[in-house]
Amino acid sequence: MNSRGNSRASLIRRVLLVTALAVLAVPFAVPTIWMVAASVKPLPEIFKSPPSLWTDHPTLAAYSEAFTFQPFARQYVNSVYIAVLVTLITLLVSSMAGYAFARIRFPGANLLFLVVLTGLLVPSEVTIVPLFQVFKRAGMINTHWPLILVTALAAPCVLATFIMRQFFIALPVELEEAGRLDGLGRPGIWWRICLPLARPALSAVAILTFLASWNLYLEPTVYLTSPELFTLPQALTRFTDAYGADMWNTQLAAATMTVLPVLIVFVLAQRQFVEGLAHSGLK
Repeated sequence: MNSRGNSRASLIRRVLLVTALAVLAVPFAVPTIWMVAASVKPLPEIFKSPPSLWTDHPTLAAYSEAFTFQPFARQYVNSVYIAVLVTLITLLVSSMAGYAFARIRFPGANLLFLVVLTGLLVPSEVTIVPLFQVFKRAGMINTHWPLILVTALAAPCVLATFIMRQFFIALPVELEEAGRLDGLGRPGIWWRICLPLARPALSAVAILTFLASWNLYLEPTVYLTSPELFTLPQALTRFTDAYGADMWNTQLAAATMTVLPVLIVFVLAQRQFVEGLAHSGLK
């Protein structure tokens, strides 16, 4: 009787938890669902009163118009390759820096790590003007180099370094000692022992960094002027007609194409993301 009662109570708690989570998900899911549904509506139906979620006459015209109105395919490629490159650079730098702060003892290590963490406290708006002057003198304005260098070595990289450091601290020291007995030096231990074990943390860092780069808006607006060099967040603001009015169905179609790949990646990698944050000690 007790076991049957406990299982029933556990089932009730689980049902209540799932119901509560479903209710909390509504404010986040409904705008996304409406965006996707409105992207296949003719423009007059988007503002129809009373509003409807679906249309009797779905059309993909807005999707094709998104590619003809401006070089959206090129802008999509720009966002993809910049985000991938920034993610790879951040993974390399943060894993090396995190390992150094976690395992190598040197004078002032804690103070230096504290100085690095202060990078999280500095808003990008504070540094955007001096960085613009630096890149202007270097001849990098209206190129993708500022978006790559600033993102790969700024706040996202600091957060990634913190996550990797916390993960490497939790690894048993005996693993490194075994590596030294096999003749491995610091680079070999980092590459052959620590990195393979750090896949959950690397997955979390990759997702966070990719999203940070993918959603950049301020930096592309400041550094880029040519439409063919735009990234997606900047391109989404340019879907306006000759009178400056928003082309809502085209803009929503472009936004759907921008958001859905990121959602798919996160859904497929959410387990590794959660495991990475759990192993790094973040709450």
